[in-house]
Amino acid sequence: MAIDKEGKKNILGLGLISLMNDMSSEMIYPLLPVFLTSVLHASAASLGVIEGVAETTVSVLKYLSGYISDRTRKRKAIFAAGYTVSNIIRPLIGIATAWWHVLILRFGDRVGKGIRTAPRDALLAESAPETDRGLAFGFQRAMDHLGAILGPLIAAALIRFCDYPIKTVFLMSAIPGAVTIIIAFFAVKEKVPKENAGTKMKDAYRASITPRYMFFLLTVFVFTLGNSTDAFLLLRARNLGVALSMIPILWVAFHISKSLFSVPGGRLSDILGRKSIIMAGWALYSLVYLGFAFASTEIAVWVLFLVYGIYFGLCEGTEKALVADLVPDDSSRGNAYGMYNLAIGIGAFPSSVVFGVVWDAFGAHWAFIMGSGFALVASVMLASLKIK
Repeated sequence: MAIDKEGKKNILGLGLISLMNDMSSEMIYPLLPVFLTSVLHASAASLGVIEGVAETTVSVLKYLSGYISDRTRKRKAIFAAGYTVSNIIRPLIGIATAWWHVLILRFGDRVGKGIRTAPRDALLAESAPETDRGLAFGFQRAMDHLGAILGPLIAAALIRFCDYPIKTVFLMSAIPGAVTIIIAFFAVKEKVPKENAGTKMKDAYRASITPRYMFFLLTVFVFTLGNSTDAFLLLRARNLGVALSMIPILWVAFHISKSLFSVPGGRLSDILGRKSIIMAGWALYSLVYLGFAFASTEIAVWVLFLVYGIYFGLCEGTEKALVADLVPDDSSRGNAYGMYNLAIGIGAFPSSVVFGVVWDAFGAHWAFIMGSGFALVASVMLASLKIK
């Protein structure tokens, strides 16, 4: 079954939203670790707390917003509101004068992400047939990463050629953020999911909880325990000699790799199966983290970031496509995406906090080895999941 005209418009619109939103977000994110540790003099543990709280907030709200979008059938209104919240609050990091200010603002930004993500993913899944679902999610992730390429380039240009301070760059991220809000409200149409005659709305929660799906969520949780915030990778890069002016460029190279591999990775999952692609991606992640543990040169950092992008290309869209495969009932899909993100959120806080504590207490070497181990265990667990 081919993607219909309305589905194509939605997929394109959701891709453009991701493009502009990440352009805004990534004018800030790659500079945030340096801003926190050098300008605000925060510790690695503080960075872990900020990112852990942020990601856990996202995931809990993703669960609630996914469930509500199933109940109300108003996916567009919910995700548009989420994009609005994020893009109003995020640029205010430019006026922060203490690390706890950043914590509050990152919390607000992540509230917006938590509201928008599950309804958006459910609408995207409903806009493409199963045979093209990996491709659709791969395209959305590719556009997301394209925005993450353009954002740091803009930030780097503003710092290098306009001599703007970091805080001014953060405030200027409001411009692509405003464009994001406009597109979110006007470029996407609600797509009413097909009702399953045997499933009532009150059964949506129960319909999404199957033994197979719950085991998949368990493997995602275990993987997340080793998947700390990428802010630590940027801090590691800085410690290994990457110049401050080159940090945004490194982040751009990373997202170029992500973008290049997102569509092929999603399409491969349509052809070869979701499980095998995710297992390969998680194993690659484990190797990359081992690489960061033992890296000693700036060149090694650049190579590792590029390889790390392949992991994202293989897994990001494929995991979301697998959620839709395991929960085929449209009436409970928002809830299913919410549960998926909740599993990530439960693991995100301890992952980043413990990573930061281990970094401070024993060094970056042991923190990255720990992350590598969790990824390898999750990959082995996933091998036992039976998927048609």
